[in-house]
Amino acid sequence: MTTALTLVASAGDDGNRTLTVTGEVDLSNVAEFSAALDRELAPGVSLTVDLTGVTYVDSAGIAALFDRTATHDLRLAAPRLLERVLRVSGLAQVTKVMIR
Repeated sequence: MTTALTLVASAGDDGNRTLTVTGEVDLSNVAEFSAALDRELAPGVSLTVDLTGVTYVDSAGIAALFDRTATHDLRLAAPRLLERVLRVSGLAQVTKVMIR
């Protein structure tokens, strides 16, 4: 059974944004995930995507993150559970990943 995706956006005192993601990110909800990323990304603003509540991410979710790393200041906070997929996919080489 798939764990429902939840997305909560917030702003820090410094103007930078955080998108807290929980559940599973996969092909069934990647459009919703991508739309949330696009709403929070802005020129000159850093976005931390907090994946510490994510239990599964497939290639569609990884691709959504990859698509935004070249043009935006995107940072990831991830649980140890996702460390390998972020490293093997190459995402950890193109953006800052903090394992928590």
